[in-house]
Amino acid sequence: MRLDKFLADMSLGTRSEVKKIIASKRIKVNGLIVNKADYQVKEADEIYFDDQLINYVDYEYYVLNKPKGYICATEDKNYPVVMELINSKRKDLVPIGRLDKDTEGLLLISNDGKLNHHLLSPKSHVIKKYYVEVDTKIPENAEEIFAREMDLGDFIAKPALFERINETSAYLSITEGKYHQVKRMFEKIGCTVTYLKRMEFKNLNLDGLDVGKYRSLTEEEISNLKN
Repeated sequence: MRLDKFLADMSLGTRSEVKKIIASKRIKVNGLIVNKADYQVKEADEIYFDDQLINYVDYEYYVLNKPKGYICATEDKNYPVVMELINSKRKDLVPIGRLDKDTEGLLLISNDGKLNHHLLSPKSHVIKKYYVEVDTKIPENAEEIFAREMDLGDFIAKPALFERINETSAYLSITEGKYHQVKRMFEKIGCTVTYLKRMEFKNLNLDGLDVGKYRSLTEEEISNLKN
């Protein structure tokens, strides 16, 4: 890998910024000053910026408590995107899955394409738990209805776990993530969703994470997501 790409990937600056740093002879590779941006480095090399060792990290993993009004994209001309909330200079980070613009809650962000594919594959049966508020009283037999397959027209939703909180709010856990799925499932029982928040994604939750804030995943959390 080129030295300037390595340093930019590790958030030392933009490619143009790190080229200036390299030219100023502030970078050492295996104890030797390197002042050429296209110098080829390997993961095993010891690379220092001044006296700071720069460790290369292949992948980054974040959990974000997404606010309303943000869309799950890397860029958009009309709306703010979730990537604006993540302080990373990596260009390859993407949301894993989607939440609607008006939906809050847990969103995974990473540049690990293999994990992305694994978590979104229907074969993985990853459980996603949502907190739901609706505009009218939820039917008494809602738990029974959601426990069966539900025909939503373009696909058959698998059985879901319904947990009533009160007459107009509940938790719903699903294993898919189709477009507007939770809203459409509640519409099938005569309820319009007025507020929706994803609370859990597999082994992850939002404990201690305020709306709009994010954190890095622990090694244990990453391992559990991959298994």
